[in-house]
This record gives sequence, C-alpha cells and structure tokens, in this order.
Amino acid sequence: MARDDPVSQDTSVQSAEQFPNLVTIVGRGVPSTFEIAVDGEIEMLADDPVAEATIVSEKVAEGTIDVGVQRFRFAGEMANIHVVDWNGVPASESPNTPTVHVEYGSPER
Repeated sequence: MARDDPVSQDTSVQSAEQFPNLVTIVGRGVPSTFEIAVDGEIEMLADDPVAEATIVSEKVAEGTIDVGVQRFRFAGEMANIHVVDWNGVPASESPNTPTVHVEYGSPER
C-alpha cells in the first residue's frame, strides 16, 4: 500500500543537530527584558514567539519575561547576554532579573 502523505521527520531532533546549544531564561516574577546575541544563528523553542513578546533575528533574540521559561537553541558561541529588571537595573545589581542558563552541546528536550 502506497502512502499519499510524505513521512515527516522529527523537527526537534533536526533543530538540536543544527542548533546544538541551549540557553534558558527563567523569569522571577518581575517584568524584565533580555537580549541574547550569538556568533552563529539562534531560534526560539516556542510555538508562537510573537505571543511570547520575543523578537528573533538571525543572531539576536530579545524580549520580555516576568514568569515562566523561554528557551532558545543556537549554533556557535554565546556573544552577549544582557538582562535588566523593570527599573532597568542590570542582572549583577538586581536580584529580580531573570536567571540565565547556557548549555553547550545540549541534547534535544
């Protein structure tokens, strides 16, 4: 019996191969902004980045977060991460800025 529809591949596995590194932003309950820059390419792991108030270009992702988690896969090296709380106070000086985790060679989740 022939199939009418093509067999689709698991895109999350393809994404993990193309973008082997993972950065996770964890909100702390205070509206904050973030900007992530990489020297390769970056993509957001979300069904609708616009609904998450996140803008993703080829090498940069920027957005807002207050609670929850936002994840991005990227290729290359991390170039810069900038996070500030709702008052514009940077991460090193504010306990309310989001937590940032970077994992190189992270398997698909």
